[in-house]
Amino acid sequence: MTNSASIFSGLPVSRRDVLGVFAAAAVVSAVPFPVFAQAAAPVANSATAQAIADHFSGVATMQGEFVQFGPRGEQTGGKFFIERPGKLRFNYDDPSPMRVIADGRNVAIGNVKLKTWDLYPLSKTPLSLLLAQRIDLSAGMVKGVKEESDLTTISLGNNTVFGNSTITMMFDPKTYDLRQWTITDNQGKDTSVMIFNVKTGVAFDDRVFRVPYEDIKGTSANRD
Repeated sequence: MTNSASIFSGLPVSRRDVLGVFAAAAVVSAVPFPVFAQAAAPVANSATAQAIADHFSGVATMQGEFVQFGPRGEQTGGKFFIERPGKLRFNYDDPSPMRVIADGRNVAIGNVKLKTWDLYPLSKTPLSLLLAQRIDLSAGMVKGVKEESDLTTISLGNNTVFGNSTITMMFDPKTYDLRQWTITDNQGKDTSVMIFNVKTGVAFDDRVFRVPYEDIKGTSANRD
């Protein structure tokens, strides 16, 4: 695996690679996107952002394939699965053994071959915002909105959830379909992921989002 931006500090390099998944989903270029001004968006733009967010959060399930690009252009790929509220899985293609699994309570990032995992509360990651039953853009979360004929870009931030990092999401202005979200970390580094072959309205087996707590020391209380 290659290195990519992380929204967490003090993690081993191998874990930084998969944390780029928090920056997922682009069908446009992987060129790093600038961080928007931290001033609050105008009221009209905030209303547009909320309408788009309502459409996005109305997609209960989706799955597809992804290609992840790190801040230096490094590339990895795999398959993703999402179910609201709070569930996600990213399987990286061979030979990478890395997995990212969110089960609605925690996010587990690990190596399935070595059975080594790191566990984080879902509420302390940007996934808590993106995988919510309804994405609420009130309380100053909208840092910037840019409307163009072929793209609407929304920059989000919440210091209590993910510090100085921001999420920049890009939507089709006509269909409101998500085209990208990019994480910009507190060092200004971006990570993006292209998605394709996306399907919505998919029924998943509960095992898809099962976190292997039995392989994570000290987490017996979190097991199903």
